[in-house]
Amino acid sequence: MKKVCKSCKLFVDGNNCPVCKGNQFSTNWQGRIFIADANKSMIAQKMEITVKGEYAIKVR
Repeated sequence: MKKVCKSCKLFVDGNNCPVCKGNQFSTNWQGRIFIADANKSMIAQKMEITVKGEYAIKVR
């Protein structure tokens, strides 16, 4: 199962989040969204996402 950064909700493979540099992860998440261009995406703006990538919608 994929792990998600609890802080910024980005799917992460390593031990540190490349966006927020955090190390708190969860495998309990719901929904996925891929942001291709964070500057043009209204969803990215509402979710306060600034970097392209795959994000979870809800993280527990």
